[in-house]
Amino acid sequence: MLTKKLEDAINAQINKELYSAYFYLGMSAYCNSLDLDGFTNFFHVQYQEETFHGMKMYNYLLERGGHVVLSQIDTPPQDFKSPLDVFQQTLEHEKIVTKSINDLMDLALKENDHATISFLKWYVDEQVEEESTINKLVNKMRLIGDNVGGLFIIDSELKARVFTPPPTA
Repeated sequence: MLTKKLEDAINAQINKELYSAYFYLGMSAYCNSLDLDGFTNFFHVQYQEETFHGMKMYNYLLERGGHVVLSQIDTPPQDFKSPLDVFQQTLEHEKIVTKSINDLMDLALKENDHATISFLKWYVDEQVEEESTINKLVNKMRLIGDNVGGLFIIDSELKARVFTPPPTA
């Protein structure tokens, strides 16, 4: 059985994951307005992943006998300066998510909840991958600068991305 403190923290993280989905859906719409189909796809896949992350926590909370409490989702950013700005904001957002997951893991350790520690390990590993992927894209975008040809090459590469739920889900 989860402690009330851990249940509340997981509920807060569910909200953060669903906000992240909303955050990326807005970015997908922005990229679509620029007719950058690959960027649009990339952020739509991010939206799907974050929704999956939130639902994975939702289901975990229910499996552990907890009560899911959904709260209001804030409005994500609407204005972006450029595709590079979108990725820079994404990197900053992922760093915030990483801290939040780490804080949740710290609480699970403090509460000595081995099942939650095991469950959260997947999220810790996922955040390493998320930050690495986005950091590489930020670096590529910085390298190409104002080179439209480079932008279209990256856009073409990002079209191939698909969401595949992990087999352990």
